[in-house]
Amino acid sequence: MRATTSLGRERVELPGGTFAMGSAAYYPEEAPVHRVRVSGFAIDPCPVTNEQFARFVRATGHVTVAERPLDPADFPGAPPENLQPGSMVFTPTSGPVDLRHLSQWWTWTPGGCWSAPEGPGSSVKRRPDHPVVHVAHDDAAAYAAWAGASLPTEAEWEYAARGGLEGADFTWGAEPRPEGRIMANTWDGADFPWRSTKESGWTRTSPVGSFPANGFGLFDMAGNVWEWTDDWWTTRHPDDAGSACCAPADPRGGEQETSYDPRQPQFRVGRKVIKGGSHLCADTYCLRYRPAARRPQMVDTGMSHVGFRCVTRSPGTAGEETR
Repeated sequence: MRATTSLGRERVELPGGTFAMGSAAYYPEEAPVHRVRVSGFAIDPCPVTNEQFARFVRATGHVTVAERPLDPADFPGAPPENLQPGSMVFTPTSGPVDLRHLSQWWTWTPGGCWSAPEGPGSSVKRRPDHPVVHVAHDDAAAYAAWAGASLPTEAEWEYAARGGLEGADFTWGAEPRPEGRIMANTWDGADFPWRSTKESGWTRTSPVGSFPANGFGLFDMAGNVWEWTDDWWTTRHPDDAGSACCAPADPRGGEQETSYDPRQPQFRVGRKVIKGGSHLCADTYCLRYRPAARRPQMVDTGMSHVGFRCVTRSPGTAGEETR
């Protein structure tokens, strides 16, 4: 079933149910596998696009976090040249690099924002149907509120991404490329972050819906852009309740106080869960274009591979609680 929103888009209505969330096969933050139950909800079939976000900006005058002046007190020790509006932009390297150091391919770019995704001189005018990027959590939440919707919880997002396939590694099944087919916009080839084979036809974002939908009719639940959820980051999932009848209903994530990055104690910025992987996920480096995959993202930080989609719920479900 589909529900038409006030913006003329149709969200896909999902009945909800109990499913096995997480994975024990890949990265430690995805474990343990545990059963949860989600109530029915409706979700956007695709990530929010540049065209849709532009409509929101025109209607509300919203200024994104990446476009706002920075307070030096919030960024102790930061170089003065970095204390101006901007965002983090992926910059391919000239050759192989140590993959432990992300700073080699992420560049703080003054002027980088949703409408200029590679910085000054770039534009989304020819990319109206690409997912909007460089949106911080507040920007995504503001859009959702304007659209009469919310951001999904992590459990809702993963339930939707699985498309009814219980325990499958990918949104489409067990194999990353079934019968050689490219199923998502991810990094092509083994030479991340400097050389892509360009097999998929895209080296950055792609128009939403360019790759096959999952079993629920949802597009881009794997690759293209990471997507915000509304749950605070936790380093692992809770233990399994042990019985399907005891699975927690409409669970929420952790707490803001425990979501901070312990490696950067000087930054008291909460982190929320992002899901789905992006066009920068390479099998040899970041095999995270899977439903169970999850990463933390500081709520004040947008990047050139992070976007979002919205959900609506029936009144009274646990997912409607404000966090």
